[in-house]
Amino acid sequence: MSHDEHRTIDFFAEDALPAPRVTPADAERIAAQHLGFDAHAQALGSQQDANFLLREGSGADLAVLKIANPAFGAVEIEAQDAAADLVSSAHPELRVATVLRRPDGSPRRTAVDTESGPAVARLLRHLPGGTFSGPRHLSPSTVAAMGTIVGKVSTALRDFRHPGLDRVLQWDLRYADRVVAKLAGHIGEPERRAAVRAATAEAWARVQQVADVLPSQAVHLDLTDDNLIRTPGSRPPMPDGVIDFGDVTTSWAVGELAVSLSSMLHHDGVEPHHVLPAIRAFHTVRPLSPKEAEALWPLVVLRAAGLVVSGRHQAAVDGDNAYAKAALDREWRIFEQATCLPLPVMIHLVKDATGLAGVPAGADSPPQPLLRDLAAADIVLVDLSTDADAMDDGAWVDSGTEARLVTTALAGGAAAVATRYAQARLTQAPALSAVSAATVPTGIDLWLGRATVAQAPAAGEVLVADRGQVEIAHGSRVLTLSFPPTVRPLLAVGASVQAREDIAHLPAGVSIHVALRAASGPVVPPLVRPEYAAGWLPLTADPAPLLGLAAATGLAEGTDLLDRRDAVFATVQEHYYANPPRIERGWRHHLVSTDGRAYLDIVNNVTPLGHAHPRVERAVSRQLRRVNTNSRFHYASVVKFTERLAGLLPEPLDTVFLVNSGSEAVDLGLRLAIGASGQHDVVALREAYHGWTYASDAVSTSLQDNPNALATRPSWVHTVDSPNSYRGRHRGVDAMRYGPEAAAVIDELAAAGRPAGAFIGETFYGNAGGVALPDGYLAQVYAAVRRHGGLAVADEVQVGYGRLGNWFWGFEQQEVIPDIVCVAKAMGNGHPLGAVITSKTVADRYREQGYFFSSTGGSPVSSIVGLTVLDTLRDEDLQGNAVRVGGHLKRRMEALADRYGIIGAVHGSGLYLGLELVRDRITLEPATEETAELCDRMLDLGVIVQPTGDHLNILKIKPPLCIDTTAADFFADMLDLALTQLGHGHTW
Repeated sequence: MSHDEHRTIDFFAEDALPAPRVTPADAERIAAQHLGFDAHAQALGSQQDANFLLREGSGADLAVLKIANPAFGAVEIEAQDAAADLVSSAHPELRVATVLRRPDGSPRRTAVDTESGPAVARLLRHLPGGTFSGPRHLSPSTVAAMGTIVGKVSTALRDFRHPGLDRVLQWDLRYADRVVAKLAGHIGEPERRAAVRAATAEAWARVQQVADVLPSQAVHLDLTDDNLIRTPGSRPPMPDGVIDFGDVTTSWAVGELAVSLSSMLHHDGVEPHHVLPAIRAFHTVRPLSPKEAEALWPLVVLRAAGLVVSGRHQAAVDGDNAYAKAALDREWRIFEQATCLPLPVMIHLVKDATGLAGVPAGADSPPQPLLRDLAAADIVLVDLSTDADAMDDGAWVDSGTEARLVTTALAGGAAAVATRYAQARLTQAPALSAVSAATVPTGIDLWLGRATVAQAPAAGEVLVADRGQVEIAHGSRVLTLSFPPTVRPLLAVGASVQAREDIAHLPAGVSIHVALRAASGPVVPPLVRPEYAAGWLPLTADPAPLLGLAAATGLAEGTDLLDRRDAVFATVQEHYYANPPRIERGWRHHLVSTDGRAYLDIVNNVTPLGHAHPRVERAVSRQLRRVNTNSRFHYASVVKFTERLAGLLPEPLDTVFLVNSGSEAVDLGLRLAIGASGQHDVVALREAYHGWTYASDAVSTSLQDNPNALATRPSWVHTVDSPNSYRGRHRGVDAMRYGPEAAAVIDELAAAGRPAGAFIGETFYGNAGGVALPDGYLAQVYAAVRRHGGLAVADEVQVGYGRLGNWFWGFEQQEVIPDIVCVAKAMGNGHPLGAVITSKTVADRYREQGYFFSSTGGSPVSSIVGLTVLDTLRDEDLQGNAVRVGGHLKRRMEALADRYGIIGAVHGSGLYLGLELVRDRITLEPATEETAELCDRMLDLGVIVQPTGDHLNILKIKPPLCIDTTAADFFADMLDLALTQLGHGHTW
């Protein structure tokens, strides 16, 4: 075929498009003789072109040599280069693989001869950073950034015109049906071939419904994970570069996004709902029309089908093309994911994501009720939602809860019991699951307490009449009744029915499922996953009016809750996660969202007994029914509680102050120390957090909590090195130097005439992720502060109360006795309760400063809570559980550290653990962004865990002390899975 610079490709006129056969030696010769580059060539993969990375002798990357398929004419290449220049000019923030130019400004482009015929060769700008190819999971922020770039390229090319765009490409989705028809025979497996053909036919029919109104323009048409380039060093990987304009043509504008979305679907853990951030981001930059939103997912399916047939074809005609063969499995996964849900579901999901969803039409009140002689007043609605009182005490984890609630209601005289449409059913949620369960009902379940007759609510046509099921078409909707197979329908398939005509006789005791779906839509399952509910529910209608009940309202209630929070709740009071689940229930070591998704709670040391402990609830409720006032009144509970608390501490710590929080406890502890010593200077550890009150914040030196912490300390606060034996100034055995050095600082302060009135520090380094202090550290520091008249203040807010397992108090691990102990968090199992325990001598000195009073510190309710927590800790052996389960979990994580180089260390004791993530085990560079990405991925896998430490590179693992081995193993398994999916699966 002679080379014609004005010719453009017509795929359907070609037998095949094998990549030109060019060796690295050929590439080096072409670069040197024709393009002025002396370099070493390394072959790069390509479907239909020949690409080489050119490097100079030192190994530095110079450029990419691209030798186009001989089927492509010179005018097409010119269009590609012009498009790249246009995008680069329009969006200078993007790196674009533009053609390199000679000193005179002409492109480094030439015609060369190959075995396959004459072709155009040119040098393109090399973009370092790498592509997104491979199985690595794509995080929401990455997906959104990809969508943003696609939107920017689309807007840049909107008005681009060039004769080289007049092409007929196999990748142009306007020809998808013809491509599949031509190439499907290359799929060897009959089942897969049939699936591809069927999906193509359905998707093509959908697109044709709106094709005439879809805008067309110049498109890149290959903005995939292979052609979007990572910002060098970005973590998580984020795109900022665009390469390979080889498929530039004129096509439907929305196809640009469809191509990109399809490339995301093969990545580990990615399913259709995970690409919604890309759709939203694209829509923000380049708004989709309603018709484009309707066409988008069908085009994704057509792209997926095209990839499968083209990949099989290319592998057949170009047997030496390793790149094409390697893509076959991932192309099939793309197709599986693209077609795993019915097209109408995904179309509605896209509309919902872009704000283009209309208000779904409700079911009209029928001429006749579905169940004869059964009035709405006879039906009891059973609430199975997260907010239902019936879900208290962990009832939702009991598989028999629904049956129990129904039986109770029927026994109470209800003629029937019904569930609610579209209200997530918590009873369907497993406690531990890496994938959300189907919890959102698309119909209503009904249990009958007395016999009745199901009758046609309106005229219609019988579609199905079989044991256990009847379907009747009523206009645009289909009524489905499902019942036990013992019930025989009284209708025949194809028969016309009139209102009030009998459908089936239903005896007492049977259950039926009632649903309404669109007649033109797919079969709808009784329950759907919450991520896809916005796609399924518009295909249904609430059948409640058929039963005489009011239709559900406010299904979207709370969708704006986060915005409302930001409007009135000070934003400095941050929330976990950018898009947090709405948590309205907890049980033991689980938290539950309003979608009916249960999460394993790995972060909540506020509730050591577990969430919603019935013993605490009953005790609080009982006390609130009697009295709750302040501690100036005389009542028994405050005496009993403070006696119990003081009894847990060694002599001479025998006197208790009760407050509401850890911040207040630390603040009061410092005031006690300063008042008793008469010395106003305080020594504190660096990288520590103690609270938000004036005094507790003054001694908080965590740079994460306050980036200016060290620079803004008041003059009376003096800091010493963080005694971190893992990443501190002294590591390993050298950590023994921290104690003498801190003591020396205290001595120097005294010598300078400013003896410290207090030393404050956590007794087990919680803010650093649960790092144990060096042996003997507190003994040396306490001795130093005491010899100069100061007092030792122990912050046990996070680590006390048995969390460490082997020790009830952290100071026991150090074999010391503080002068003042500050404690909170665990004391109230979520109720605001804190305490300061000291000696009577120190406590009495406080009177010299005035009096102390806390309105609710030590109130009857707070005291009862405190007593109940101590009783339960003892009776349920939760400290022992911390030893057993904590030890097991730590061993599991240490085993993971042997497999994942990003795990630098496993810190902690009992159920106060920290998993420190680093980029290098020698330099200990913190893996801050990787840790944040891991936390987001763990949330998607059903685990709530958060980072801690000054670098936010440590997973803080401090779950409720009731956590069991099954849950600990689930956490370790999900951590293993997430680390692999995020590309950290390498050993050291």
